[in-house]
Amino acid sequence: MKKVVVIFNGGTISMKVDERIKAAVPTLNGEEIMSMVTGIESHAEVESYNFSSLPSPHVTPELMLELSNYIKGFLEREDVDGVVVTHGTDTLEETAYFLHLTIKSDKPIVITGSMRNSSELGYDGPANLAASICTATSNQARGRGVLVCLNDEINAASEVTKSHSMKLNTFESPEFGLVGIVDNNEAHFYRESLDHDYIGTDKIETDVELIKACAGMDGKYIDFCVERGVKGLVVEGTGRGNLPPQMATSVKKAIEKGIPVVMVTRCYRGRVLDSYGYEGGGKDLRNAGVIFADSMPGQKARIKLIIALGKTKNITEIRKIFENGHY
Repeated sequence: MKKVVVIFNGGTISMKVDERIKAAVPTLNGEEIMSMVTGIESHAEVESYNFSSLPSPHVTPELMLELSNYIKGFLEREDVDGVVVTHGTDTLEETAYFLHLTIKSDKPIVITGSMRNSSELGYDGPANLAASICTATSNQARGRGVLVCLNDEINAASEVTKSHSMKLNTFESPEFGLVGIVDNNEAHFYRESLDHDYIGTDKIETDVELIKACAGMDGKYIDFCVERGVKGLVVEGTGRGNLPPQMATSVKKAIEKGIPVVMVTRCYRGRVLDSYGYEGGGKDLRNAGVIFADSMPGQKARIKLIIALGKTKNITEIRKIFENGHY
């Protein structure tokens, strides 16, 4: 029987309603949650550890790096076949992608959580945890990078996003769809994930900001970030990756000061491309040195830039990380 390490890391899966304040707060430890995953002992040998009890908006890139190193310690053990990590759903996709970029292992790493806390009817935490453990024991899950498993659906960490604030099937991969499902306590995969990037570094640069473009915006937020010494910028442009003229002017000034600027689209689907040649259009911005991040959402592009800047300050190398898919 395969051995799976379950690392409890807070989130709604560990919460219940405090009657004094009538709101969910972190309460349950790993042992209490595991006691609700009935029958799992017939599918895997489980070791559980408590890493944190934080709600996911409290998670920082520094904590993600600490968690990455913590997971690596278990993956190095010959008796461990896979790792499951619980996480709050609000920033789950960011942590999952951080781990995907910083851990190189064929052993399955599965991130899960829950949309309902343990005081609500239909608490989905135990079911998601059971499905994730079953996924971590699957031979088909090996070599796929970090996976996200909730609602019996398996998505690649590089592709998944939280699409709805309350639905149980909130985690989706808008461009290409899920990579597999869990059925009858077994993981079944239908396709490969497209992103197998790995950035080997034990350092990060967290002074990276994300700014969203809207009609008529000027560049004052970008200028402010540059003045205070920001190390990198991610901009969510409109459409194919275009900006209002004044905002584009500030982007160009940032690049002239040696600050890497990464462009993504604010659209839910699709990728950025240098299709338009007018002032602030994608061609104009690419000619100025903007880095294009394909179909990556802003929050993940920021995570990638945080890690890339920990690896190198060379903008040419950072461009390769984003635009070539390899470093």
